[in-house]
Amino acid sequence: MAYYPRKRSETLVPKIYNWPQVNLGKAALLSFAAYKAGMAHVVMIDDRQTSPFYGKEIVRPVTVLDAPPMRVVGVRGYSVDPFKVLTVSVGEAWASDVPKYLRRALTLPEKINTEAALSKLQSKLDELTQVRVIAITQPHLSGIGKKTPEIMEIPVGGTPNVDELFKYAVSLLGKEVSPRDVLREGQLVDVIGVTKGKGTQGVVKRFGVITLPKWNKMRKGYRRTGTASPQNPAVMFTIPKQGQTGLHRRTEYNKRVLAIGDNGADVTPPSGFPHYGVVRGSYILVEGSVPGAFKRLIGLRYPMRPPPKYDHVNVNKPQIEWISTKAVSR
Repeated sequence: MAYYPRKRSETLVPKIYNWPQVNLGKAALLSFAAYKAGMAHVVMIDDRQTSPFYGKEIVRPVTVLDAPPMRVVGVRGYSVDPFKVLTVSVGEAWASDVPKYLRRALTLPEKINTEAALSKLQSKLDELTQVRVIAITQPHLSGIGKKTPEIMEIPVGGTPNVDELFKYAVSLLGKEVSPRDVLREGQLVDVIGVTKGKGTQGVVKRFGVITLPKWNKMRKGYRRTGTASPQNPAVMFTIPKQGQTGLHRRTEYNKRVLAIGDNGADVTPPSGFPHYGVVRGSYILVEGSVPGAFKRLIGLRYPMRPPPKYDHVNVNKPQIEWISTKAVSR
């Protein structure tokens, strides 16, 4: 029931609806986006003190994410409407040097006065409860083979001081943000993505319904539900039925970032990743698998429900001994 309704995602760009309250002691962006390139495995030193392999070499599967730097093109402030109890936009400011390829995805005014918009937004600083930046991806720097960028809002967090959050957001306006500016090696992240689409499927594949025995009485079919629930006053919506499978927005909690690098050749197979190609620049290694197909955008968010004694500031950097460059299809 946690996954109802099982319908297709509205967009392939994963939307993030909830954001954590993180205390970092300084202002920082709470999310980053990268493209799924493929999977590999690494040999690392086990740093889990409760593990029987503590201090020894272990093999862990990893997902390679192509993470070209993102560009911050706008700053937006939000406040809470006391009558409607909703978060409403107070104002926004766009960078004066907006790249031309951004106009493929946005309708922007021809003349942008950044200083006037920032001063107007700063005058309403007492009303602000949240500061976000408008960031775009730069797929032309990756191996994905497209030019149109994805646009998303990323909150600025890490401290309750709104003035400090606003100054940090203004300092990023018009600049590029790399993965190292947002994430650190060893920290936990929530992975948000859109799963692979599998089209219309039956109840066995969609819900895991047990197949009926192949007796004569099952001549109407054995890959179906035994009963369709009471018919009056209506059929229950919890009854498994055939329908859309896959292409759902899903969140996987507490995935560990094992490595962040600047040279994609260190993790790219000699022939490139199957169905993706070559990682040209920055990359992120996330432990385990992540939802979605190759070339699909993946959102990495600060953990929403971390372990009880997890420290966002002091994280243990993994000690990686070797990274496999043999292509793995998944």
